[in-house]
Amino acid sequence: MTPQRIVSLVPSLTELIADLDLASSLAGRTRFCKHPDHIAGRVPIVGGTKNPRLDKIREINPDMIIANVEENRKEDIDGLKKDYPVYLTDIHTIEDALLTIHEMGVQFNAGDRAAELIEKINEELDGIPDEEPRSVTYFIWRAPWMTVGSDTYIHSVLERWKLTNVFGRHNRYPKVELSDVSRMNPDFILLSSEPYPFREKHKNDVFDACPDSNILLVDGEWFSWYGSRMLPSFKKLNTFRKAIS
Repeated sequence: MTPQRIVSLVPSLTELIADLDLASSLAGRTRFCKHPDHIAGRVPIVGGTKNPRLDKIREINPDMIIANVEENRKEDIDGLKKDYPVYLTDIHTIEDALLTIHEMGVQFNAGDRAAELIEKINEELDGIPDEEPRSVTYFIWRAPWMTVGSDTYIHSVLERWKLTNVFGRHNRYPKVELSDVSRMNPDFILLSSEPYPFREKHKNDVFDACPDSNILLVDGEWFSWYGSRMLPSFKKLNTFRKAIS
């Protein structure tokens, strides 16, 4: 079935829908769905990922809603499921993300486009430079400081590029103290551009507690956006990994 009125509540998958040649079917998106550029002025916003405007979604009367277990709240999805078809994704690894591309391609009659995209992504994965492992802490938030555990897509990306997550024994998004990070003494501390918008000024706070680690600002899309964004992100990660070897 090719849906005619898609509401996407997942920024990464909004871009994927467009890249599967279904942009004309997008009828609603979140305010965080910023890719691709050409949908910004055309597709109505239906709130955020955690606080969608259910009234606006009902006005659209979609024939498909794209959602994600982590990105969206269960109570919102359960409510929407009563009235509309919901394609619910659950992505924790690179493999999960590739399978989602395949399944969405099959589901929406875009299998050839999906297969082409998967092939290109796999080419980038095959081209990961063979560097020595480096230990890292990846911060997604401050006040409180939050990092990533082993059951996250970000962890999967880090590990694939031999960036050993020093908090990999934890689950989800643990809160930590900078003193904890100092004791772990990772080679690199990565400050992501999202969801918290880390800036140059925040490096000083981290440096005071962890002077022996290299502190870098990184583009959060490289590590956390799946779907078609994996292709440009993995290209950039291959260059990044060589640079910090």
